[in-house]
Amino acid sequence: MTPSLTRYSAPLWLPGGHAQTIWPLLRTGPLPDYRRERWDTPDGDFIDLDWLPHRPGAPLVVLFHGLEGSSHSPYARSFMRRLESTGWNGVVPHFRGCSGEPNRLPRAYHSGDAEEIGWILARLACLHPTAPRFAAGVSLGGNALLLWLGTRGRDACRTIDAAAAICPPVDLSAAGHSLGRGFNRVYTRHFLRTLKHNAAAKLRQHPGLFDLENMLRTTNLYEFDNLVTAPLHGFRNTDDYWHRASSKPHLKGICVPTLVLNPLNDPFLPPSFLPDHLDVSASVTLEQPAEGGHVGFVSGGWPGNLDWLPRRLVHFFTISHNS
Repeated sequence: MTPSLTRYSAPLWLPGGHAQTIWPLLRTGPLPDYRRERWDTPDGDFIDLDWLPHRPGAPLVVLFHGLEGSSHSPYARSFMRRLESTGWNGVVPHFRGCSGEPNRLPRAYHSGDAEEIGWILARLACLHPTAPRFAAGVSLGGNALLLWLGTRGRDACRTIDAAAAICPPVDLSAAGHSLGRGFNRVYTRHFLRTLKHNAAAKLRQHPGLFDLENMLRTTNLYEFDNLVTAPLHGFRNTDDYWHRASSKPHLKGICVPTLVLNPLNDPFLPPSFLPDHLDVSASVTLEQPAEGGHVGFVSGGWPGNLDWLPRRLVHFFTISHNS
């Protein structure tokens, strides 16, 4: 079964949201020929960006990765390979601390990092002033991108021409509590493994930020965010962070043509918390296929490939730019 570009359906051999989430992690594919560039941030830190080989005048797509992701994540590899074969430019900016080297400051990154999204996109717009510019965000990166789009309104139209958010946890409280229950705790343990490792390294850089033993004892994202993420980024606690960083209340403010793609069987966010047409502006296209898992979208016969999502995004950006 080959899904169309506008209606995804999973192959019959891969049923269920968990299988559709986990199997793609094993289908990494080759790493694109990235060129790394380091930018100093306005507050004295740095981020690393991985670029495809440059093609003058071609459209530019910026991909913001998910929680503990990078340019090496399976979805980033497949998307960047598709852009390269299409003849477009592509870049993956790493959130602070996600490029393989700890960042300098106590802060790292979080689900509502709209300011970070904004200055990155503004600088890229200055570097590519005449090229069509598109932005995509996956999971955490998708929520942060939507938050920037929704809170900037028409100003965002001067920076990018279209956007897409793939499996964004638009209601962080619903997603966070869902990840603490049942089989989803497998994903939580996976995230906490690297989050704790990076937090311990951060503590060695900046002693006294939080209590090491309490951090190591955290068993879910609520506890970790309460101790580490929220206070390091100016939030009172986890509840304050998840409330203020959720993009769903701001989707009506989006003016840039934007695709929001959320499978109904995504284990990370129950479908009852997904946005409907009353929650979004006329600039937003909601696609909520029955299947896909969390950033899965496997297609083709066994063992499958990850080509559907990159093709869908390129198609959406092309149509948006030409309309």
